[in-house]
Amino acid sequence: MLEAGIGRSHNIAMSTLPGFSLPGDVSASKRYYEEDIIEPPVTVNEEGFINVPQVPGTGYEPKEDYIEKITVRKEVFSA
Repeated sequence: MLEAGIGRSHNIAMSTLPGFSLPGDVSASKRYYEEDIIEPPVTVNEEGFINVPQVPGTGYEPKEDYIEKITVRKEVFSA
């Protein structure tokens, strides 16, 4: 399934877990998007691997200004 950067960053993190053998989309950001919604963009190294960030969380942050810029419509739900 095609993922935007936020979903892809979680797929990358999950694919590092022991016994996890069927990750979702873990390709480079540039494969599908001119500009992704995360920073830094996901890149593939010379050997064809993605270097997994070694920081807490997924290692990728949403680009909130860019997300706001490309948002077409918002829905607000409350309880």
